[in-house]
Amino acid sequence: MEKKKVVVGMSGGVDSSVAAYLLKEEGYDVVGVTMQIWQDEDECTLEKQGGCCGLSAVEDARRVARVIGIPYYVMNFKKEFKENVIDYFIDEYKRGRTPNPCIACNRYVKWEALLQRALEIGADYIATGHYAKICKSDSGRLTVKTSVTSKKDQSYALYNLTQFQLEHTLMPVGDYSKDEIREIAQKVGIPVANKPDSQEICFVSDDDYAGYIERETGEKFKEGDFVDEEGNVIGRHKGIIHYTIGQRKGLNLAMGHPVFVNKLDVEKNQVVIGDSQSVFKDILYADNVNYMAWDKFNEPKRLYGKIRYSAKPMPCTVTPMEDGRLKALFDEPQRAITPGQAVVFYNDNNEIVCGGTIC
Repeated sequence: MEKKKVVVGMSGGVDSSVAAYLLKEEGYDVVGVTMQIWQDEDECTLEKQGGCCGLSAVEDARRVARVIGIPYYVMNFKKEFKENVIDYFIDEYKRGRTPNPCIACNRYVKWEALLQRALEIGADYIATGHYAKICKSDSGRLTVKTSVTSKKDQSYALYNLTQFQLEHTLMPVGDYSKDEIREIAQKVGIPVANKPDSQEICFVSDDDYAGYIERETGEKFKEGDFVDEEGNVIGRHKGIIHYTIGQRKGLNLAMGHPVFVNKLDVEKNQVVIGDSQSVFKDILYADNVNYMAWDKFNEPKRLYGKIRYSAKPMPCTVTPMEDGRLKALFDEPQRAITPGQAVVFYNDNNEIVCGGTIC
């Protein structure tokens, strides 16, 4: 029987490197690919950019491919990344929302553009180093399930994948802990075995999102008022893109007690401030819903909702609405439910039922 061909998205990190190694050991015909996404052609700038797809990532991935004995290529996805990730990222901040660019990148770059190109060159699958698993749910549909290690689980960032994309995806790392992955890398001589994980958003190397947006757009976002929940002016903010729901640091407000951002009003250019309890809410609404383990449901369901990457899934009742949105009522109020972020709903089997964008 002819071996199936799989294109592995290689970021130069240990997870995707070991994913490629494991698949080769299983007998797949493995091809390594790094996606070139940087918009800047200047090599000095590129060299500084680190992240998952900078120049250093390319060199690391190339070395790994050589060690494990697979062909390796760099593919240009700059256009797709600009349109689906950077433009979206900027637009969401300008709307007073907090985007999740990694989810957009997964859906529209890795699992749309890369998969399409992989299929065009005769591959059967793409694979990544995500800590998550693909399985078939009781309904017969494919879904993403949490990895064996909750500490590194990355299923949240994959809720938006389609059934077709899941059919053509392999995730070999989901059955291992991070320590086990590093041990495998050391054992077989993979040169990035001890490389630290990338933490920041890959195209914002200094973690200054607002500065990045102002440089990209050429716009200077206007100062405005900090107001309390009654609408009283209590200070001046430096531009609405500098803030997100639940933020406490960097407000420079002398209130005598801790205060937090609990709303961004773009129309009035106001940042609404409240006390610690004001950022706790028990209801959210989500649009742009993607169904995974189940097809659409018509009545309330008891599920577990995860409102950000670092949060735990919490019990809630999820009700479909006539306009296609979902309403989630949590058993206990959740801190800093943030428009623009994803909410992902899991069932008792730790499978993703569906997810959407908090609106």
